[in-house]
Amino acid sequence: MAADLSLLPPTLLLVVDLIDPDSGLAEVEDDQGRTYAFPAAWLPQAADGQAYRVGVSDQGVQFVAEAGGAARLREKSKQTLLEFSDDFSGEQP
Repeated sequence: MAADLSLLPPTLLLVVDLIDPDSGLAEVEDDQGRTYAFPAAWLPQAADGQAYRVGVSDQGVQFVAEAGGAARLREKSKQTLLEFSDDFSGEQP
């Protein structure tokens, strides 16, 4: 059964949060706020804080190191926090 690639964005930005040397897994966050863990060996130049542009095509998945990607993801996260509101004054007790 083939996956429906149309459901995926054309590219995705991932940033490595942590590489666990014992398990060899990289914990990453994408630009949609989701987190994953997968083999660090899949990532060229794998290092904490390294960003990757991920492309999915009929030929497979490609991880390409992207300079400045981590800073862009942090800036997007900051903007999301600035737009967040925890004002519950309109709710009924």
